Amino acid sequence: MPCTVTVTGGIMEQQEMDAYIQRAAEKYGKEPRHIDMKIDGDEVELLYDFGAQSFQRIRRITGYLVGTLDRFNNGKRAEEHDRVKHSING
Repeated sequence: MPCTVTVTGGIMEQQEMDAYIQRAAEKYGKEPRHIDMKIDGDEVELLYDFGAQSFQRIRRITGYLVGTLDRFNNGKRAEEHDRVKHSING
């Protein structure tokens, strides 16, 4: 999906908008979905929208910060299985 652009406070040529989109893609590693460009004299304020970001849960298990248990060996898996799990009763 191509990046959409909203320009306020002035007029900007398409070539300059494309340059801002390219710079964002290089700086952040992906092209934004939308950019708000606010022109104030010689200054341009850029507000990027990259859409929803994925989130990976991190837990502390047996002294290690992990996202998943798939890299644990059998001993660590047994240790995790045998630990006391606490819950909140509401």
